[in-house]
Amino acid sequence: MTIENGIETNTEHEGNGDYYAPIEYVATASDEGRKLRDVLRKRIGISRRLMVRLKTSDEGLSVNGQKVWPNHTISEGDVISLRMETEQSETILPQPMELNIVYEDDHLLVLNKPAGIIVHPTTGHYLNTLANGVMHYWQERGERIRFRPVHRLDEHTSGLVVIAKHPLAQQQLSAQMMEGTVTKQYRTFVYGRPPAIEGEINAPIGRQTEDPHRRVVRDDGAPSQTFYAVTRLYGDQACAVDIRLGTGRTHQIRVHMTSIGCPIIGDSYYSIEKWNETKLAADLAPIINRQALHAVRLGFKHPVTGEAMELEAELPEDMKRLEQQLNTIADQE
Repeated sequence: MTIENGIETNTEHEGNGDYYAPIEYVATASDEGRKLRDVLRKRIGISRRLMVRLKTSDEGLSVNGQKVWPNHTISEGDVISLRMETEQSETILPQPMELNIVYEDDHLLVLNKPAGIIVHPTTGHYLNTLANGVMHYWQERGERIRFRPVHRLDEHTSGLVVIAKHPLAQQQLSAQMMEGTVTKQYRTFVYGRPPAIEGEINAPIGRQTEDPHRRVVRDDGAPSQTFYAVTRLYGDQACAVDIRLGTGRTHQIRVHMTSIGCPIIGDSYYSIEKWNETKLAADLAPIINRQALHAVRLGFKHPVTGEAMELEAELPEDMKRLEQQLNTIADQE
């Protein structure tokens, strides 16, 4: 498969071998006379750390089928091949689990994570995580792949999660995250109504002194930016909101929406007392028992081909029921 930017990739899985499928780059006229290391860094974005790994691997770097060193001089038309050794997350126990796969190729896996499951094992929580299910899925396919989540979602937040299948994909996607070029959009339902139909919340977030797991808006917190747009009003009691993140702080959406008086429905950790005692809260309690927050859309450049990716995940059933109930309540007013 030839890609417009000069990168080619073998799409056949090589799970039973010692290396991932090769990633190839065809040198252009502008690469003539450059050192291989310069081409890899400037054209493909290889980090110094990954360059060392490729250099020390038996089949890591080759040009026109011949093993070379990073100081090799490149000519136009040379086929540069990168092969990374396979790895496996030995400490993550495989566990059968139903996975909602939105997209997959040799380089990344995108899942629609259900609420109530964490992404990666933590101390005292070694099973029933997304990582356990993914490791079992890869094991059943005979693939040796290390679990590399590019980002995470809270346990009770549902939606899109991207997992890189090899170091280059992880490096490229993480760089996009750091540069802020990844589009992350969420759908949520909140109590009340924001001060404007569309707005931006710029409020620093830090740990709460009394409870280090809880985040709050505080002057000495990390700069945090959230963009919101109300998509449906349910009287003055609630609304549907689309969220886009400018930064990615822990619990950012939940903290920011609470800070403007619009806590997320179902979020007991960042609730506001005046809403907890309303008839609306009592009516909605049987419908959803977690924060009504879903990562609905992700946009990014493919880490190898550079293709623009736009992926979506429909709302889960509990949020669909919540939306129906809010519509019913609004229609009755």
